[in-house]
Amino acid sequence: MENKRTAYIRSIGRFLPEKKLTNSDLEKLVDTSNEWIVSRTGISERRILEPGLGCSYMAVRATDECLERAGVSPEELDLIIVGTVTPDMLFPSTACLLQNMIGAKKAWGFDLSAGCSGFLFSLSTAAQLIESGRVNKALVVGSDVISSLIDYTDRGTCVIFGDGAAAVLLEACTEPGYGLLDFNLHIDGAGGEFLCVKGGGSLRPASHETVDNGEHYVYQDGRAVFKSAVTEMSNVSVEILERNGLTGKDVKLFIPHQANNRIIEAAAKRMGIEEEKVIVNINKYGNTVSASVPLALYEALLERDNPPVKGDYLVLAAFGAGLTWGSTLLRWWEK
Repeated sequence: MENKRTAYIRSIGRFLPEKKLTNSDLEKLVDTSNEWIVSRTGISERRILEPGLGCSYMAVRATDECLERAGVSPEELDLIIVGTVTPDMLFPSTACLLQNMIGAKKAWGFDLSAGCSGFLFSLSTAAQLIESGRVNKALVVGSDVISSLIDYTDRGTCVIFGDGAAAVLLEACTEPGYGLLDFNLHIDGAGGEFLCVKGGGSLRPASHETVDNGEHYVYQDGRAVFKSAVTEMSNVSVEILERNGLTGKDVKLFIPHQANNRIIEAAAKRMGIEEEKVIVNINKYGNTVSASVPLALYEALLERDNPPVKGDYLVLAAFGAGLTWGSTLLRWWEK
């Protein structure tokens, strides 16, 4: 088991739109207040992409930084996976658009839809392809223009979400016992009704009725989603440590999906992880869906003191529409 080929994160990049939508701005749009939003979510502002641009626009820019940091050309990529629920269009995939835009001529790829767990599902999928020996360099992107699906008269959803993208480059780790060591992923379609976009698919294609009914906006049963997220994100984070013989004391950083401060705090408490080991940036960016975890990882690696070094354990965790949830265990390795 220890000698198997694993994948490690060689490089990372991100893109954040310039426009900031603050809580004060939202106070002018809906019946809410800065105090209400901060106390219930921890969010102060979020980024919003300029109209007329799309998921691929952000993905390209995050990819450019990622590859530049690694000194890798797009032509060297074997695989592209884009985690997103807001593709530019139903087809072709964002991965196809990105492949063409950056000139990754030999790469194949696809989009992966798993809500806010999209990056973790994509990361684990790419890692397994690297483990198989069929792929040597894989680009994994989390990119979502979730503002395109938000009703800014619905205070239950408009205060939560923001736009952003981040990309990582995965390669084969040449030293046993490092890289992405384990993942713990789950879905439960029985909870799909709690967080969804009802219109726009083959079941409810766009029509005057679906538009008038607001079916193309995000619908969320906040209480049901919160209850499941607190339980399941905590469970998978604890489980991945236990089955690898670790405890919270062994973890250098916990990098959770940025949906709600209370969900993050509950998971960290269950794991026995100190506050200073938990990466939280929800106050600045809100819930950026598939981009949430890699944006937090970017911050941990490049913008904070005491970044991970060789041998450090990192746990990534997420919960999203589907319902989907999961965790991954990384042991940091650098080439």
